[in-house]
Amino acid sequence: MAFSSALDDPETDPFDIAREAAAQIAERTGVDHHDIALTLGSGWGRAAELIGETTHTITATDIVGFRAPSLTGHLGTLRSILLPSGKRALVIGARTHYYEGHGVRAVAHSVRTAAATGAKIMVLTNGAGGIKPHWKPGQPVLISDHINLTANSPLEGGTFIDLTDLYSARLRALAREVDPSLDEGVYVQFRGPHYETPAEVQMAKIIGGHIVGMSTTLEAIAARQAGMEILGLSLITNLAAGISPTPLSHTEVLEAGRAAEPVISELLAKIVERL
Repeated sequence: MAFSSALDDPETDPFDIAREAAAQIAERTGVDHHDIALTLGSGWGRAAELIGETTHTITATDIVGFRAPSLTGHLGTLRSILLPSGKRALVIGARTHYYEGHGVRAVAHSVRTAAATGAKIMVLTNGAGGIKPHWKPGQPVLISDHINLTANSPLEGGTFIDLTDLYSARLRALAREVDPSLDEGVYVQFRGPHYETPAEVQMAKIIGGHIVGMSTTLEAIAARQAGMEILGLSLITNLAAGISPTPLSHTEVLEAGRAAEPVISELLAKIVERL
C-alpha cells in the first residue's frame, strides 16, 4: 500500500497508521520520544530555526500516511529538534488541508502521529483573516475557541469528546507571559479553498467568530481525542472579506507572512521555551 494512500482504506485503523508513522520517525531519527509538536502554518516556518537544534530532517512523504503539501509556504518536512531544555520537538511542515479532498483522516494524521511519538502538547499555527477591524496584517493572535463549519469531524463512530477549554487557558497564559499584548479570538474554519464572501464573514461575526481560515479545527479535535494540550496561534495576514477595503489574494497572504515571519517566529520560539 502506498504511503500516501494508507489512510484511504476504510478497513484500516487510522491510529495504527499513526503508530506506524511514529515508529518510522523514531527509526529515521534515533529519537524514540518527542515532548512537543508544532504544525507551522503560513508565516510561522522560521520558528523551526529558532527553537533549538535541528538534529534530523525527514521528507514527509517518506513516512506512511503523509502527503506532499499542496500549498506554497509549507515545507513538506518533519524535523526533530532538540530544545535548550533537553526536550524534543517534532515540527510538522506537511499539513494536509481539508479542502485538498483527501478526507479527514489525512488532515488528522500529522496530529495523531505526533501524539504517537509521545508529544503531550500540540501547537497549531496558521495564517488567517481577521474580523476585528483594529487588527493589522502581520499581527499574531491567540485562538481561544473555534467554530467548525466544515460539517465534518475526525472522530469516527460513537466517539464523544468534550471540547471545553480545547485551546488551553494554561498555555495561553504562558504565551501572554512572553507577550502581554497578545489579543485572542474565536477561529472559524470554512471548507475553502475559496475565500469567504463578505456575507459569510458577517455570519461568522454574528455567531461569535473573530478569525476566519481553512485549517486547524479538525486538527485540534483530533489532538484533544489523543489527549494532547493545545495552543493555537493565528497570524492575521489580512482583514477578512468585507472588512478589508481591497480584494483578497493568496499573494497578499504570502507577503504578509514573509513580512511578519521574523517577529512571530521569535515570539513562538520564546513561547516554546516555557512549554
